[in-house]
Parts: sequence; structure tokens; C-alpha cells
Amino acid sequence: MLQQQDGVIEIPESLPAKLPWYALHVRSRFEKAVAAALQGRGVEEFLPVYKARRRWTDRIQTVTFPLFPGYVFCRLEIGRRLPVLTIPGVISVVGTGKVPAPLPDHEIEAIQAVASAGVPAVPWPYLKEGQKVRIVRDALKDVEGILIKVKNDFRLILSVTILQRAVAIEVDRDSIEPVSASTFGRRSGR
Repeated sequence: MLQQQDGVIEIPESLPAKLPWYALHVRSRFEKAVAAALQGRGVEEFLPVYKARRRWTDRIQTVTFPLFPGYVFCRLEIGRRLPVLTIPGVISVVGTGKVPAPLPDHEIEAIQAVASAGVPAVPWPYLKEGQKVRIVRDALKDVEGILIKVKNDFRLILSVTILQRAVAIEVDRDSIEPVSASTFGRRSGR
């Protein structure tokens, strides 16, 4: 409780600070059940979702899916994580090795802002500059190279190693996907 003396509000040291956000790795299709169980246990949770239209043989329906399949976010005192880990469907707290790693608040706040604004969002492969990518459509389908960003444009760098030369082509962000290290340099069978 806040106390006021001589016009100054004193904040007692016993007020808890906001707990850090963690990502829980959960079983496939258990995201909503885990989020509900967390809420039932008084744990602040966040499950961002998106809507997509799905076609069945007899109908088309709008369905809600997790924006990050296999993950639910929650605020957690990491030393008291056992009640969270015992929720059916929870596999682990995401981290480095066996050490849980808190998420930066600004990353969760950005996703929450998108969710509360109602801006359409869909899952997307994580891409970063310098990563190997493949074009997935149009005339350049299956061409692979290194992704770079120049100003606000994405470019694919195609190299001729023996000449130690390269060319850059502009690519649409929607037309590329990440390439695993084991498939780089091979053409896919698509």
C-alpha cells in the first residue's frame, strides 16, 4: 500500500517488481489449454493468435491458431516454476541448455501491441541478414543465396566463388524462405 507523508508518496520496498517473461515450450495443439491452466493458477500468460480461413470438403471456416505454434508466454519467478512445469502439455521453459532465459520485455510488448491493435499478423520464418535463403516462387524459384538488407529493401547475394565476385538482386520478402545448412547449394525437388 502506498503511504503519503507531507505530500510525498512513499513506495514501500515490499512492492513486487514485474516478473520477467519466459517462453514455455508446449506440446503441439496444447497452447490454448496451457494458457487457460496458467490463468487458472494465477500466472500472467500471453498467447498471441491469428485467424485464418480453412477449407474443408463441405465448408470454409475461420479458425484461430497460435501465432507462435508450440509456445506460450508467461511471467514467472523462475525459482518457483514447478507448478507451471506440471501443467499438462508443458514441456519446458525455453532457455540456453538447461538454464531458462527471460525474454526482453520490448519483444513481448511489441507482440502485445500488434495483438491489441488488431493488425493482421501471421507466423513467418525467422530471417536475419547474412542468412542463407531460397526463392520459393516466380521465375527465380529455387535460386539460393545470402540475404542482405539495403535501406528498406531485401537483396539476395549470388556468388561465383572461383571469381570472387557476386551479384545482388532485389527480392520480395514474401518470396523467400530460410535454407538449412545441409540443403544450401542444392536445388530442392519442388
